[in-house]
Amino acid sequence: MIRRTRSKKADTHARIVAIAAKRFRELGIHQISIADLMNEAGLTVGGFYRHFSSRDQLVVEAFIAASQDIVKWSESVSSCGQAIKDYLAEDHRDHPETGCSVAALTGDVKNESDPVRAVYTREVRRLLEFFSRLAPADGALAKRQAGMLVFSACVGALELSRSVDDPKLSGDILTAVRSLLVEMTSGGASLTPRKWRTAASRRGRS
Repeated sequence: MIRRTRSKKADTHARIVAIAAKRFRELGIHQISIADLMNEAGLTVGGFYRHFSSRDQLVVEAFIAASQDIVKWSESVSSCGQAIKDYLAEDHRDHPETGCSVAALTGDVKNESDPVRAVYTREVRRLLEFFSRLAPADGALAKRQAGMLVFSACVGALELSRSVDDPKLSGDILTAVRSLLVEMTSGGASLTPRKWRTAASRRGRS
């Protein structure tokens, strides 16, 4: 009986976190109340503190859960061009509730608590490493810088496309940034800054 009760509580806890992970990305951390989340889970507000010590705990757990969607995606991508196309796709723009939590919550996190910002920063680092690993650049430093450039451009373009109220402009932003980034990272081109390539060439001749 005790084991069944614990299992039920764990299932309920997971259901609340899953709902929060979707709604926070879709609406923003502060645009939906704990009461709304608990109501969607079929529970009362009074039951919240049987599962979480604070709102921050729910936000942290929801962010970790939300990050699993982008982890699964990144494990299936093998090229920088494909990553850019997927990330800047209209489907990703139109479904933030199942998309990248870093982009969806960029505007919210800067005003959150240290624990929330810490888990957000951890996911930013992971995605920067992912894009850096795929970036066509020579050397660890160049790949890291290229990854930062590509990922920052992707996040910015995605969030701009979601924020404007003009559908055509939204589509144009995605199309332009996606096309330019893919062109920059395809066809054997290297994103290694020219000054680094020149220095490396000089070292090679010495």
